[in-house]
Amino acid sequence: MAVEDVVSNLALEVGRVGLWIQAIGLVVILWIIFEIIVLINNRIKRKRLYAIEDRLERIEKKLDKFTKSKRK
Repeated sequence: MAVEDVVSNLALEVGRVGLWIQAIGLVVILWIIFEIIVLINNRIKRKRLYAIEDRLERIEKKLDKFTKSKRK
């Protein structure tokens, strides 16, 4: 009887550890998914900023040409 109790207690403890490992694994997977979403969102924002920067440079060049032609 004592051996059966030890084995059943050991099985219960291993089961509890397994549940904790599953919970930690689920949290890690959710964290990775969240980080991927954040990275994609940051990449989209960065592309928009680069496009705005390019437009501003073109506008500055046009303004420089315009002001130079006005000076003459």
